[in-house]
Amino acid sequence: MLTLKELVKDTNVTFVEYRKGNLWYEVEGKGFLFPVPIEDVGDGVFKATDKGLLFMRYIRAHLEMTR
Repeated sequence: MLTLKELVKDTNVTFVEYRKGNLWYEVEGKGFLFPVPIEDVGDGVFKATDKGLLFMRYIRAHLEMTR
C-alpha cells in the first residue's frame, strides 16, 4: 500500500473523468485514483494535469477511506 508521501512527492495528477459529482484524478505512475467533490471546486481552476502536492487534501481523504 502506498503512503501519502509516496503519492504526493514529486508526482503529477491527471484528470480522468467526471462522474456522479466528482472529478476523478489519477496519480501518474502510481495507478491511484481519487475523487475531488465538485462542491469543492467553486471558482477554482482544476487543470487536466497538475502537481500531486496540490491535491494532498483529496488524496489523503480517499486514502483513509479506502483503508
